[in-house]
This record gives sequence, structure tokens and C-alpha cells, in this order.
Amino acid sequence: MLRNVVQRLLLAVPVLLGVLLVGFLLMQVVPNDPAVVRAGPTATQDVIEAIRRDLGLDQPLWIQFLIYLGRLLRGDLGVSIINNMPVIEELGNTIGPTLELMLASLIWSVPLGILLGTVGAYWRGRWPDRLVVAASVAGVSVPVFLLGLGLVWLLGFHWQLLPFTGRTGPLWTLEGIQGVILPAVTLGGVFVGPVARMTRSSVLDVLGADHVRTARAKGLTERAVVLRHALRNALIPVVTLIGLQIGFLLGGAVVVETIFSWPGIGRLAVGAILSSDAPMAQGTIIVLSAGFILINLVVDMLYAFLDPRIREAR
Repeated sequence: MLRNVVQRLLLAVPVLLGVLLVGFLLMQVVPNDPAVVRAGPTATQDVIEAIRRDLGLDQPLWIQFLIYLGRLLRGDLGVSIINNMPVIEELGNTIGPTLELMLASLIWSVPLGILLGTVGAYWRGRWPDRLVVAASVAGVSVPVFLLGLGLVWLLGFHWQLLPFTGRTGPLWTLEGIQGVILPAVTLGGVFVGPVARMTRSSVLDVLGADHVRTARAKGLTERAVVLRHALRNALIPVVTLIGLQIGFLLGGAVVVETIFSWPGIGRLAVGAILSSDAPMAQGTIIVLSAGFILINLVVDMLYAFLDPRIREAR
């Protein structure tokens, strides 16, 4: 297991380098000049040129990229052009709220998706299965921004049941729980449908397997057959989907945090890109990419836990 983890981490290095290169090049096509942004609209050309030299923007692109990589190796993510704050400090202030939002969205959407998929597979062709399929299709089809705006209007503005602007407190407080409900429902709402559909398909395949028929022949209850013998073996493709979808949740968090003014890393990334704050934008890209790589590593480790054959092969 440890050897496999080390191998995956080594393979992640070129992937992260590629992401850094793409993010660096994308920031070069932003129309605003970072030196002009830092200097202000009333700065003279001499001041702007001095700032360009200070930021290294007068160097060729490949030299700028090498300088940037050198700073990263020293743990220096740079300084924000807009507020002159260290990028790593700003990221540290926003990672927590983003993790809270993702945890709050996953803690209800994953169990609900697995439950709906299992119910649909067990009652295949009957009305519970039809309801699950309809709900799954609806969940996949509704855009995250439409769901978020609808919840804001209905529960936040019209009925005024829940707050919908900003983070009202830590997740372990009552105010924090109330403030995270609408963003978590919005972000997790698009997660339930894919998980339910994949669970239903996987459980249907496993319910017809020989070991499930053998478990029924031994006289085990239907609950034990479904939960212990069918669902566990069906979770491997579901875990794969969950890992991929969690990665996409990082992208969905950008939209959700913007809608609800949630002070997370997604909203920080949007603001940095719109204001041509290259160091901050590149810092958010690093964090989001590293998060995606870490999630895929955790998924690989879960494979070995769910399927002993994979553990023995490694």
C-alpha cells in the first residue's frame, strides 16, 4: 500500500507541473496588465515600468515561469497584486470555508445517493425505481447555478427561512449550520443524481451474481444480503464516480461560493482572475489541482479496502 501511494505521488508531479504551466500561460492572455493594476490608473509610465521590472514581467515567458517555479520550491507563492498580502495567507483564510462547504454537501448527498440507488435496484421496474430514475435525471439536468438561485429566492428571500449571504459562523455552531444549509444543498444537489444512477446500475449487476444467490440460499435476511453481500461489492465503481465528482465539486464550489458570497477559495479565484491578480490566481490553481490529485489518491486507497483482490495484487 505504501509503495503504491509513493508511486501515485511521483506520477502526480508531472501532472501538477503541467497544470502550473497551463495556468501560467492562461494568465498571460488576460487583457489587463498586472503592473498597471498594481500601479493604479494615475501612475506614470516610469512607475509602471519599474513595477514591471520588480515583478519580473520584462523577462521572457520561459524565464518568468522558471522564476515562478523557483519561488514555489521555496514555499513562496508570491504577494497579491491587489491587496499586497501574501498569497499563502489569503489561501489559508479561504481553504477552511471551502472544506466546510464540501463536507456539508457530501455528508448528506453521498448517503442519499447510495440509498436511492440501492432502493431503485432492489425494486427494479416498480414505482420506487421509477421515482429514483426520475429524480436522478432531474438532478443531473438541473444546472448548479439555477438550483442555487431558486433556493435563494424561495427559502432565503421569499420565505426568509435561512440566511443566504456569506458565512455566518463555524460549522460546529448553530449559526454556521444555518448559514451553510443553502450552499450545501445547492452544491450537493447535483451530486445525488449521478451517485444514485451509478449505485443502481452496480447493485443490479451484483444482485444477479452467484455469491448473492448463495447468500440467499443460506437463509440470510434480505437486509444482510443487500447490505453485506451486494452493496459492498457494488461500491467500487461508485467510489470511482464519487472521487471524480468530488473533483468536479471543486469547480462547482466556484459557482456556489459566488452565488452565496461564501468566503472560500472558489470565490477568491474568481476575484483574482477578474482583477488580473496573477499570483493569487495561480495560487488558487495550485490548491485546487493539489486537492483533485489528493482526492484521486484517497480513491485508490479505498479500492484496496473495498476489494481484497486489489489489495493482494499490490
